[in-house]
Amino acid sequence: MYRFPAITWVGFILIILSSCNPNNKQTTKTIETKKATKPIKRDSEIIDCNYTFDQAITGTKAPKEIIDNLDLISVKYISTDGKIHKGQILTNKEISSDIKAIFDTLLSRKFVVERAVPIVKYDWNDDESMQKNNSYSFCYRNVSFSKHATGMAIDINPYFNPVCWKKGYKNRINKPIGAERDTTVNGTFYSSHPVLKEFRKFGFFWGHNFKSKFDDHHFEK
Repeated sequence: MYRFPAITWVGFILIILSSCNPNNKQTTKTIETKKATKPIKRDSEIIDCNYTFDQAITGTKAPKEIIDNLDLISVKYISTDGKIHKGQILTNKEISSDIKAIFDTLLSRKFVVERAVPIVKYDWNDDESMQKNNSYSFCYRNVSFSKHATGMAIDINPYFNPVCWKKGYKNRINKPIGAERDTTVNGTFYSSHPVLKEFRKFGFFWGHNFKSKFDDHHFEK
């Protein structure tokens, strides 16, 4: 019977022992390297809209002098899904920096804004926009009674903060249809809400104080 040389057996045994050694440094190093290079999953911002200025004003009947005073700004907010979203506000240049600062405060305080999309998405229909709880500024209509016509007003979460008519205006319809105000819901305003101080700081008037109605989602300047 053929026998392997003694040195060959010794080498074979050393190889087996090396591969079974739990303290083998090369094996440990390889595992640590794989852990270090494993990609980390992170949630990204959800884009609610990404219009150009021309797209955002498509179909408006506003005259050129009003359009020339508009500004399309990007804003970030926490939506109802608990994630950070990125939307846009088409507003007047005079208040665009104020709106940006206010949205920064809303985000830092984790105040929920469901969506912020220029109303062109809803074919300039204010009722449809409100029904979707959409926050927006510019929507051209009768300049004599609406600051939205020049972009000098902004509505925040209209479905959470519906229009409720005061006594003496019983024949008027509260809007959006089916909306109910619940101040325990994040994204709803009330008189002592800290976010209202931010609006007041920039000189905005809160629609809750209109003579004829509680327009709690409305702020104008």
